[in-house]
Amino acid sequence: MSAPPTAPRPRRRRRALGLAALAVAMLMSVPTAQTAFGEEAGAAAVPGGGDLGPNVHVFDPSTPDIQGKVDAIFKQQESAQFGSGRHALMFKPGTYDNLNAQIGFYTQIAGLGLHPNDTTFNGDVTVDAGWFNGNATQNFWRSAENLTLNPVNGTNRWAVSQAAPFRRMHVKGGLNLAPDGYGWASGGYIADSKIDGTVGPYSQQQWYTRDSSVGGWTNGVWNMTFSGVEGAPPNSFPEPPYTTLDTTPISREKPFLYLDGTEYKVFVPAKRENARGVSWAGGTQPGESIPLDRFYVVKEGADAATINAAVEQGLHLLFTPGVYHIDRTIDVDRPDTVVLGLGLATIIPDNGVTAIKVGDVSGVRLAGLLVDAGPVNSPTLLEVGPQGASADHSANPTSLQDVFVRIGGAGPGKATTSIVVNSDDTIIDHTWVWRADHGEGWGWETNRADYGVRVNGDDVLATGLFVEHFNKYDVEWYGERGRTIFFQNEKAYDAPNQAAIQNGSTKGYAAYRVDDSVDQHEGWGMGSYCYYNVDPTIIQEHGFKAPVKPGVKFHHLIVVSLGGNGQYEHVINDVGSPTSGTSTIPSQVVNFP
Repeated sequence: MSAPPTAPRPRRRRRALGLAALAVAMLMSVPTAQTAFGEEAGAAAVPGGGDLGPNVHVFDPSTPDIQGKVDAIFKQQESAQFGSGRHALMFKPGTYDNLNAQIGFYTQIAGLGLHPNDTTFNGDVTVDAGWFNGNATQNFWRSAENLTLNPVNGTNRWAVSQAAPFRRMHVKGGLNLAPDGYGWASGGYIADSKIDGTVGPYSQQQWYTRDSSVGGWTNGVWNMTFSGVEGAPPNSFPEPPYTTLDTTPISREKPFLYLDGTEYKVFVPAKRENARGVSWAGGTQPGESIPLDRFYVVKEGADAATINAAVEQGLHLLFTPGVYHIDRTIDVDRPDTVVLGLGLATIIPDNGVTAIKVGDVSGVRLAGLLVDAGPVNSPTLLEVGPQGASADHSANPTSLQDVFVRIGGAGPGKATTSIVVNSDDTIIDHTWVWRADHGEGWGWETNRADYGVRVNGDDVLATGLFVEHFNKYDVEWYGERGRTIFFQNEKAYDAPNQAAIQNGSTKGYAAYRVDDSVDQHEGWGMGSYCYYNVDPTIIQEHGFKAPVKPGVKFHHLIVVSLGGNGQYEHVINDVGSPTSGTSTIPSQVVNFP
C-alpha cells in the first residue's frame, strides 16, 4: 500500500508570528476591492444571496397541510440509506400544533428563529426504527436543530446512531434515545440543548452530551460521557459507566440559518471557554450575524471553480441540500470563512482529488457537510492547514462541526487518509468518519481506506469523535497537548484473516494511537469494539496505544468484543484484561497510566 500522504511533522513548540508574517495574515483577512467584487483579471463576480433552492422546504404556521408535506418527504427518505435525496425542513418562528415530524435519512429539521424558543412544536420530532425491524444501529445522517418541543405524550423519541446530531433543542418534557421495543442503538450526540425532563438512553450503547441541561438521566450501557452538562449524573465509571466533566474546555456552537424579519442571515456563535449549560440561556448568545447576500448559495450543478471564485472574492458558502461532484479541491484560504451545509449536503471528489483544503488561517467554520469518497483513491478527503502549519489560532480556532466522511456504502470509494488536521488549535466537534461495512461498494480492498483521522497540529480538541472500520489506524495523533472528550470506534469487520491486520510484531492496529514523540495528551470516555465476522479468530492486541509519560493521560477506556467475534488482549498498550468468550462484556481501564 502507498505510504501515508501527509508524513507526521517533527514535534515542535508553538512559535509566534513575526511582524512580517502578521502583516501578511492581516492582508489575507481583508479582501481587496478587486477581489471583493470579483473584478481581478476581469473575472465575473459570483453573485451572493438568492433563493435556497428546491430542497429547502420553508413552513410557517399558516402553511396548509404541513403534516402531509413532512410525511411525504419522510416516505421518500425513511429507508433511503444510500439514496441521493437531500432535504432541509425549515420552520419560521411561531407555534405549530399537532405535528409529528418523522425524520429520515439526509433530512435536517430546524427552526428559523434566533432562539430555540422562537419556534415551538406542540408535537414531536421523531426518529424510530420501524424501517429496520426495530434496530436503530443504522439510523444515520439526519439532524434536529433550534426548535422547542412540547411532546404529545410528554417524551420525544430520538432513536439514532452516528451522524445524527440533536443541537440547540429545547424539549419541554423527556427524551427517549431508544427505538420502540428497545432494540439496539449505537450512540449519538447532543449539544447546546435543554431537556426539561429525563433523558432515557435505555438500549443506547454509548452517547456524548455537551454544554447542555438535563432534568435527569436514567442509565448507561457502556460509555455515557458528559462535558459542561447541568444535571448530568456524577462521575462514576465503570459502574455506572458515566464520565462527567464539569465544563467543556473550549467550544463554539455550530452556525445556523435564521430569519431576521424577512431577511435570511447566518448566525455564527462566538467561542466559549470552560462552558457549562446552553449558550442561549440568557437570550441571544455572543456571535456575529452574516446576511445571506454575503454567501454564495451553492446549488446542485455548481462546479468547484465557481465555488473557489466565490471564496476568493470574499463570499462565504451555503451549500443547499444536494449531491455535489467536484473535479478540483475546494480551497478555503480566507480567515473567518463560513462553509455551512443544509440537509446533509454531500461533496464527492472525482478523479482522486482532495475534497476540501483549509489554509493555515483563523476562524474557518466547516459545518453540516458529508464528504463521500469517489471511486478513484484520494490521498486525503479533508485537510485543515497545510503540512507544517504553524500559526497560532488559539484566539479564533478553525472548527469542524457535524462534518461527516464516508468511504463506500453508496458505491465504491477509496481514500488513504480521510481527515488530516495540521493547523494548531482546531476544534473537531462531532464527526463520524466511516469506512462502510454495508451497502454497496465495500470490501477489504474495494473501499480501501487505511487511516481515518491524523492530527499533526498542536492544541487540537476533539469533542465527539466517532471513527470506524479503517484498514489500519482509525486515529493517529502527533500534535502536542491534544485532547479528546468521547471517542467511539469499531475496528473493520471485514478483515479476512489475522495476517491482513498484522502490524509488524503487533496484532492489529490500535483504534487510537498517540505517537511516541508526544509528551502531552489527554482523553476521556473512549471505547473501541471489534466484530471480526469474516474471521472470528482474529486477535486485536489492544484498542489504544500511547507512550508511557507523565503528560499522557487517559480516563475511562473500554474495549468490547461483540459476541466473541474477535478478541482484544488488552485495553491500552499491555494494560487491561482481555475480552473473552462470546459474552459482550467490556474490559475497562479507569485511568492510564
